[in-house]
Amino acid sequence: MRNWVSTLAIGIAGATLAASGAIAQEERSAGEAQADARFDEAFPQMVSDPLVQGDLAPPGPMVQSWDVDHAAALIAVIEGIAAEGLDPSDYNLAGLQTLAAAGASEQLDELASKNFVWLVEDLRDGRTPMDAREQWFVVDPDRDRFRTGDLLTEALESGDVAGVLAKLNPTHSDYARLREELAVTPETEEAKRKLIRANMDRWRWLPRDLGRFYLMTNVPEFQLRLTVGEEIIKTYRTIVGKPGRTATPQLAEMVEGVVFNPTWTVPQSIVVGEGLGERVLGNPAWARRNGYTATRGSNGWITVVQQPGPGNSLGRMKLEMPNPHAIFFHDTPSRGLFANANRALSHGCIRTERALELAITMAILGRGATRDEAVEIATSGEYTKVPIEREFPAYITYFTMGVDIDGNLRSFDDIYNRDAPVLASLDQPRVQNRSGESDDEVIVIENDPRGEA
Repeated sequence: MRNWVSTLAIGIAGATLAASGAIAQEERSAGEAQADARFDEAFPQMVSDPLVQGDLAPPGPMVQSWDVDHAAALIAVIEGIAAEGLDPSDYNLAGLQTLAAAGASEQLDELASKNFVWLVEDLRDGRTPMDAREQWFVVDPDRDRFRTGDLLTEALESGDVAGVLAKLNPTHSDYARLREELAVTPETEEAKRKLIRANMDRWRWLPRDLGRFYLMTNVPEFQLRLTVGEEIIKTYRTIVGKPGRTATPQLAEMVEGVVFNPTWTVPQSIVVGEGLGERVLGNPAWARRNGYTATRGSNGWITVVQQPGPGNSLGRMKLEMPNPHAIFFHDTPSRGLFANANRALSHGCIRTERALELAITMAILGRGATRDEAVEIATSGEYTKVPIEREFPAYITYFTMGVDIDGNLRSFDDIYNRDAPVLASLDQPRVQNRSGESDDEVIVIENDPRGEA
């Protein structure tokens, strides 16, 4: 036990020191914090405040007056838009050039405004229609933060048409790497260029502001990142859902707390379907060895709960992340599975390597506990939920080309075959008036975290 706790403490110290170093660097760069500044003063917001819609003025009109100079600036943006992975042919470039050459007119106002609106939608929200984003349930707040009519007014009043549109591009460094790769990939490598474009578009499906502290996991890469500012503090191998109905969906949720030494309430599909309830009631010695307790209600319904312990199927921790899909991050006693190259093995939830280190780090950064308190709770063997004062966003994403944990841009296996509809949409005319929310089936996961070879 002593060696295990020592190893854990070293890992936690490394993670928290790395986070502290990133925090200190931000403070030095900004020149805003004293050496003894309180955490709250240095980081007044770990994530963006919720947007309050009621106080917003109505958006600017969607058709506004364009002079020839502004139209020329818009034409220049469209001519170079392929660098952002979009197709100039989507924006009626020839028609716009013809009208601009003829001078200001109502027809120019209408066509230029329409093309500007389409560019805003594609740069801000992504060009891929929602029905091509399989099991993508991230609600992007950017369409409320960067309202189309307001952007049109700003562009025409400032004269900086290109600058207004450019500020919609994703700010994450991985998007910039994909953009650079697209620029050097020959037109003859059509398949690779489409894959790059598809994954550039996936960045547009996410909020531009991911938060200062956040978790992000790329499902096909089988990796989780803990990020502070622009710096990745720690990475963890993951086990994700098997293909099919247990595939892990793509979500953006808030981590609200850390559960140490969790219990596992066994789904009825296992209690009844696999006969676990009767086995636990009929074999108390076996049940005790495996940590199960069971109760039979007056109606005959059996409830089975696996108690905390070394063999608990959720391991030593889980992160509380309420969502309608019942997806969360958790530990596992089957740690040997992290050595597998293909780790699409679970029933949907995400098992995390060095999970206790991650949990304690989250509790500390979230100010739910000190390091000593968190280690004591973690090693107590008792179920304990630690709420965190500052919620962390957790992004469960699906990129089949991106920057890996070693900093190399590469492709990942499309384990759920989710590329095909996105790639196909690039060959189709752009879709107007797209929904911002998925109407895909919400598959509630009946989590079976037991180890699978």
